[in-house]
Amino acid sequence: MRLGPEMLPHITLTQQFVEAANLDRALDAVSTVLQACRPVTLSITGGGKGRSSVWMTIEAPPLVDLHTRLMQALGPFERSEGSAAAFHQGDARPGDVAWVAGYRRDSSFTAYTPHITLGHASVPPTVPPATFDATTIAACHLGRFCSCRRILRTWNLEP
Repeated sequence: MRLGPEMLPHITLTQQFVEAANLDRALDAVSTVLQACRPVTLSITGGGKGRSSVWMTIEAPPLVDLHTRLMQALGPFERSEGSAAAFHQGDARPGDVAWVAGYRRDSSFTAYTPHITLGHASVPPTVPPATFDATTIAACHLGRFCSCRRILRTWNLEP
């Protein structure tokens, strides 16, 4: 898998199944959380690797706090089960469906690890340290490999 115009690089803050009929209300809940949010300074601290994915590790305590607030705000809209039909153009592997269904349980709150996914590889990348400000938040329709395939709404963080 290679990221690019159709698979946008991103830092995941939350992943969940939301019924289409509740999507606008869920995105409005995100808007409420983001009203007081300012740009977040992020530090890339190196490379990392999971089973097959590789990433740039991110350090930013305010990002962890934002993740927690979003998970709490979106909890009422979350559905525990979904299918490939919920993904962009229905394009999802069974593992993608299972990942999103288990995100709250397995990858959020104390298990949350901010990172920028780079793709799939057998060894972690060598990534030099860097610092930058994140000024945009986007809600995305996920596709295969839980990639960001279509932007549903964006929010600009004002200083």
